[in-house]
Amino acid sequence: MNICVFSSSSNAIPDVYVNDAIDLARLIGQAKFCLINGGSNVGLMDVVTREAGICGARTIGIIPEKLRDFNLASIHAHEIIVSGDMMERKAKMRDMSDAFIALAGGFGTLEEILEVITLKQLGYHDKAIVFINTNGFYDDLFRQFEKTYEEKFAKENYRKLYFIAENSAEAMSYLSKYQPEKTVDKWFVVPTR
Repeated sequence: MNICVFSSSSNAIPDVYVNDAIDLARLIGQAKFCLINGGSNVGLMDVVTREAGICGARTIGIIPEKLRDFNLASIHAHEIIVSGDMMERKAKMRDMSDAFIALAGGFGTLEEILEVITLKQLGYHDKAIVFINTNGFYDDLFRQFEKTYEEKFAKENYRKLYFIAENSAEAMSYLSKYQPEKTVDKWFVVPTR
């Protein structure tokens, strides 16, 4: 299985997030899965790549040319793919992956995980999507999701588009049992012509 992990590029975050990233990486490696990520040599991206590789995973990093030129390409990845820009990077990550996991992260991580949720909602893929909610990191985001359901900006059924895991073991267990569901139509009412 090719697992795409979206995560922070910050080296200034608390150890609790680093420790959960190590746990996830070790589980991916022990399962002999392939890790796909943003290919950076900083933050949780670097931690996950290094640890997954040590534990037996094949690791593929996909990094935009501009970031590679800032000397940010991973030295731990088995393979680095250089994309022309961020949009191409994300498309390659999506196309090469069988499942997506979001560790704690900043704006880039949020944008990546929300994009794969949106694309699943629209029927472009039926792959598993998991948030690992380390230290309650995503609690406020999930409250926003609830407001979105309550006020009918999204259908309640879309809770099934993603899974919220408390830790890496729960995330990997979910992936091992995942069965795609048929998505419902996104729209509450479709105008007639």
